[in-house]
Amino acid sequence: MKRAFKYRLYPNKEQIAQLEFVLNCCRKLYNCALEHRKIAWVSYNIRIGCYDQIKELPEIKEVFSDYNQVHSQVLQDVLRRLDKTFQKLFKEKTGYPRFKSRDRYRSIIYPQSGFQILDNGKLKLSKIGAIRMFYHRPVQGGIKTLAVKKDLVGDWFATFVTELPDVPKKEPKTAIGIDVGIEKLATVSTGEIIEHPHLLKKSEGNLKKLQRRLSKKKKGSKHRKNARIKVAKAHRKIERQRDDFLHKVSNELVRKADLIAFEDLRINNMVKNHHLASSIADSSWGKLFQYTTFKAENAGKFVELVDPKGTTQSCSGCGVSVKKSLSVRIHRCPNCGLTIDRDVNAALNILKKVRRGTPEPIRMPGEIEPLQKLGIVSASLVKEPGSP
Repeated sequence: MKRAFKYRLYPNKEQIAQLEFVLNCCRKLYNCALEHRKIAWVSYNIRIGCYDQIKELPEIKEVFSDYNQVHSQVLQDVLRRLDKTFQKLFKEKTGYPRFKSRDRYRSIIYPQSGFQILDNGKLKLSKIGAIRMFYHRPVQGGIKTLAVKKDLVGDWFATFVTELPDVPKKEPKTAIGIDVGIEKLATVSTGEIIEHPHLLKKSEGNLKKLQRRLSKKKKGSKHRKNARIKVAKAHRKIERQRDDFLHKVSNELVRKADLIAFEDLRINNMVKNHHLASSIADSSWGKLFQYTTFKAENAGKFVELVDPKGTTQSCSGCGVSVKKSLSVRIHRCPNCGLTIDRDVNAALNILKKVRRGTPEPIRMPGEIEPLQKLGIVSASLVKEPGSP
């Protein structure tokens, strides 16, 4: 299995200039390669592949001496990155690749070599030198690639992608179903509710103020650049808060059960609804699925995505379809008399779809404590069948 280890870099002024130089060379090569492909197809109906362009790199270095100061595999990866965008265009019918501006091309990839972690924790890059790195934890596994990235604020980061041996899977003994939402981030089949932090909504006032200030600055001025950095820092803070929260939630979910079931939602289609797009983006369901999945892999546990069809309307007690609008928050079954919160009912239906003969976990008083310590769980309306 693959894992990523991210570290903050602290390059000096000379190293920043060198990194910016390499980044600019890679961006120019990307744009020229894209133009080459475009002209060849439109004018001559010839499709140029990735390796055709890689073979031309020695000639490019002879004509443009600047590219001799960039590691060869970095330049090759630029052309492979462009090729991946075309493959995605043909397979997934995405938009045609576009030319990259300075703000849209911000990473340098070392696919195999050209870098080294020194004993003092510094990162040595080919033709750049040793850069101070906050090496707060050792890299585990064999390093496959290194990505050096500059964020919108101007800070530099190094991300190592490594290969680790797969953790043996064990037969699941407990299982839970998770129903995600907008008002409540997630509802567990045990009746627990993970409250939504609404981080973007809480910061909207500050963001609007910063964006108004940015819009008033003259384009190309230093004041506009400083205002843009302040907006980027505000967005980065929200992103980091959200990541921290989702890491804690996913960690507790994996600790709670051996098998975790989510709805297989088409999030990209859902955000096309402009009334809900902002709320869905703030929820970051995709990140929750992703974080829970790789934590479960590390623990030898399972995460399954099930078809969401019928999970809300079907009764978890008897399976009868009970139609109800979004405004109706309580599920009441006229057939078996089950009265329960509609989200808990949906979570139970999700669990039913994925259970492989594993026993449903018994909800013990102590079992809810790890989530309560995070301050993210509130009691849910759960009633037994037939209760008033």
